[in-house]
Amino acid sequence: MSIKHKGSCLCGEVSFEVEGEFESFFMCHCQYCRKDTGSAHASNLFSTAASLTWLTGENNVKTYSLPSTRHVKSFCSNCGSALPNVQMGGAFLAVPAGSIDTKILKRPNAHIFVSSKADWDQDLEQVSMIEGLPV
Repeated sequence: MSIKHKGSCLCGEVSFEVEGEFESFFMCHCQYCRKDTGSAHASNLFSTAASLTWLTGENNVKTYSLPSTRHVKSFCSNCGSALPNVQMGGAFLAVPAGSIDTKILKRPNAHIFVSSKADWDQDLEQVSMIEGLPV
């Protein structure tokens, strides 16, 4: 039985299905991932065997490849949400973990490019955790 994950963008215009296993799950702290997420890191699942099927809104998917790098980002042209992209002539699938709507059983393998971490990205587990919006 093959594993299937469903996902979508924030506005719901784009939806997709990934069939197959993810081989790795990394949280990347490189300058490019920090810039394109606006956060401390990007959390992405990777596969060389899984297949991607766009269910709705494929025409809203835009892809940006940063010149002179291997950095690629796909996103919804309506809401800007990060979306999966196929790289290296179809041999490699990268899926933003936050775009998956179904349960992800795979745990992250590692934080990568930690030498590029943001200055403020230190000891974050010690920062207060609040269940909802602070008052």
